[in-house]
Amino acid sequence: MHVPAMRRAILGIGNPLRRDDGVGLWVAEKMRGTGWEVIAAGQSVENALGTVRRLAPDLLVVVDAAEMSLPPGSVRCLPLDQSERMLGSTHALPLPFLLSTVRDRVGGIILVGIQPADRSLGEGFAPPVEAGARELLDLLTTDCPQAIPPLSIYG
Repeated sequence: MHVPAMRRAILGIGNPLRRDDGVGLWVAEKMRGTGWEVIAAGQSVENALGTVRRLAPDLLVVVDAAEMSLPPGSVRCLPLDQSERMLGSTHALPLPFLLSTVRDRVGGIILVGIQPADRSLGEGFAPPVEAGARELLDLLTTDCPQAIPPLSIYG
């Protein structure tokens, strides 16, 4: 019996003109050609939801810079009820609301935050943020998103 492959999608959020705020979008773009569906939402998450609904992935990984009071570059999985920490919530409509509109079409959702260091105008990432993003890429390309540590009250 043939078991169909898991449909996985990554949704990258952020503003690449605000330094570390663009890290989610950068991670998504780097995932092209790895077997993941890539949705580069940038600042307009609401415009990407039609694509998410059409793809109906078994797993949706949402990546964004997130204020978690951790050292810059820290990568954590956030519970859905902590999605307000993700800076995507400040781009337009609240992220929890946006994700609720596709919940019936997605098998599971993982929120991944990367702690920014600098969100000033400009391009490029602080070195620890780039290191965290590369660490996340390694985990996603080796099919180990479960190895991303969860956000806890202890960091």
